[in-house]
Amino acid sequence: MTSARVVGVSRDGRHRFSKEPEDSIRLVTGLGVEGDAHFGATVQHLSRVRRDATQPNLRQVHLIHRELFDEVTAEVGPGQLGENITTEGVDLLGLPRGTRLSVGDAAVVELTGLRNPCVQIDRFRPGLLKEVVATDEDGAVVRKAGVMAVVIAGGVVRPGDRIEVLLPDPPLEALAPV
Repeated sequence: MTSARVVGVSRDGRHRFSKEPEDSIRLVTGLGVEGDAHFGATVQHLSRVRRDATQPNLRQVHLIHRELFDEVTAEVGPGQLGENITTEGVDLLGLPRGTRLSVGDAAVVELTGLRNPCVQIDRFRPGLLKEVVATDEDGAVVRKAGVMAVVIAGGVVRPGDRIEVLLPDPPLEALAPV
């Protein structure tokens, strides 16, 4: 996986669906992306705050694989599906929970689970939700809209930065929606 890299970084200080592309973002240990609406140690997603604002924020950083853009019929670019980091060359959806990604010179994030896409995707591009949530041949739901992570080590992340995958010790646990 030596070719794994960052192709885009994005953030938005307001709770909107898409995030603005940036030249760089700063990840802060235990909090997320500095300047992003989801920055914090406890949940920041509005519907989750209403349910229980004291829960830990397992969705500090949202990552999507750029290859997803090739799979969907809508024209989509980095940040437009709400992700903070757009990757290339790493099978994010196939990684187990607890996988750490070393990004750039210093940042490390740990995968907590799959993004559970919602109707906002259809508001962005009608019909896109059916393309990022499907069922496999066994009838199981397949979520393709990226993964969520927490920041283990802070640092600046830029397009072009390398990504190194650090798998957790066995037993490995598949990612589930968070």
